[in-house]
Amino acid sequence: MRPLAELVRCVSEGVAWAGRQPGVVEVEVFAAANASLLCRLNYTSHIPSNGVEEPKSTESWGVGVRAVFDAAGQRLVGFGSAPADLGREGVARALARARAAAVHDPAFVGLPRPGAERRTLRDYHDPALMALDDEGLVALGWRAVRGGLGAFLASSRLAELAGDEARVRALGLVLGGDVTVLQERVAIASTHLPAPETDESTLLTAAVTAMVEARAAKGSGWATAARLDAVTEEAGAEAARQAIAAADGVRVPSGRYPVVLGRQPVADLVDNLLVPALSAGAFYAGRTPFRGRLGRRVAAPVLSVVDDGARPGLMGSKGVTCEGLPTGRTELIREGVLVGCLSNWYETQRLLRDPDLVRKLGAAGAEAARALAPRNGFRFAAGGGRRFDVPPGVAASNVVVEGAEPVPLEELLRRVGHGLYIGRIWYTYPINGLAAGDFTCTVVGDSFVIRDGRLAEPIRPNTLRINDNLAAVLEGVIGVGRDRRGVVLWAADEVVYTPELAVAGLEVEAIAEFVDALA
Repeated sequence: MRPLAELVRCVSEGVAWAGRQPGVVEVEVFAAANASLLCRLNYTSHIPSNGVEEPKSTESWGVGVRAVFDAAGQRLVGFGSAPADLGREGVARALARARAAAVHDPAFVGLPRPGAERRTLRDYHDPALMALDDEGLVALGWRAVRGGLGAFLASSRLAELAGDEARVRALGLVLGGDVTVLQERVAIASTHLPAPETDESTLLTAAVTAMVEARAAKGSGWATAARLDAVTEEAGAEAARQAIAAADGVRVPSGRYPVVLGRQPVADLVDNLLVPALSAGAFYAGRTPFRGRLGRRVAAPVLSVVDDGARPGLMGSKGVTCEGLPTGRTELIREGVLVGCLSNWYETQRLLRDPDLVRKLGAAGAEAARALAPRNGFRFAAGGGRRFDVPPGVAASNVVVEGAEPVPLEELLRRVGHGLYIGRIWYTYPINGLAAGDFTCTVVGDSFVIRDGRLAEPIRPNTLRINDNLAAVLEGVIGVGRDRRGVVLWAADEVVYTPELAVAGLEVEAIAEFVDALA
């Protein structure tokens, strides 16, 4: 990766040079260097395999320039970028592209300016993760595989399923997934931030899927870490245990059931529905089910949700945003009441100046300003780090789901009594538009029937679809678990730290069973 000093020199000299160019009124220079290290896992007991394969890495760096130009008395704003060049020529090319793309935006009031909040998180990245080499990456992959194989070997249940300990391999034991390490370095300076802000962050995720093919069983496990010394074999072991437990799953009829949502389903709903609905841009455009409801109840009083971007030790924490402003704690839902939004500088200024602010948000003045603090202006792109070639958008960092009087899983199961435990979903997306709150997804594993307050039969993967409404789920929460873990979803930029949730009712629909007409 490019050294931080090179990024700092780029933005310092770039702002000074660009600010002297004809027609430039304000300018911001952002430099970033990212590296993504990926190790694929592929173990199959009955087919020759390498166990760990395809370790690879990608690296990118460059500079992005956002500038305000005076064109015959009219203010135009534009953005441009240049890859693989952190020198004067790179800044010049990026500025030229910003000038060529400049347009008049009536809602634009200027580049970000520092406020009263101050940065609290510094020197928090793990140097060992930042310096990880290929050998270390492969070792992480094998750690996950060993965890899964160890759990398979330790299970007496597998021998029962095979009928003979010697025939366990014939069950078709599979471990797949990946271990990913992300390394990020950024620097930013502007007309209003002449002293460069810098940030370095590292994170690691392991996502493992295990299968017992002969029994149509699938299980998943995952791990998140901000430090190399926090990595264990648990992701692989958890996936294997879940797959073994899912053997000989049953089908469940359509209906409305009380449920316990596992951590991954809660994270999936947060990532695909709640976070987009709590973005300031969604309020401005009127495409949120929470329109005009700031200060009003939108969830069960037992539930709170915050975005905690500067908490030490959490994987999504950053020192500053990609606008050079401090990160921090943004309360979104407090004891069921909507109290804040995710925003960047542009969206905050645009919404605060909107004549329809009260109708769109539900408040004005100091209350609206507090709710729209610009702590989430990031240049993320589908889990690939902080990009130099895009202007700041709005993204979450660490979304933390909290509850009043959290209880252990056993108590959540007792409250449900007879229902379902939903452990893993996918393809979660809104239907009828985000503002309606309606959504659909498929139950793909780690799920069980709940009978008499206990986990009973496993549910066969890919036999249930959930069709419900986000507002109904939030308002139907009847219990919040005690054990919170970080969950990273595919191509997601934020990390969701969540416990399990008990929900009074969820509408599920049985997926038609495939019948082979030629059999």
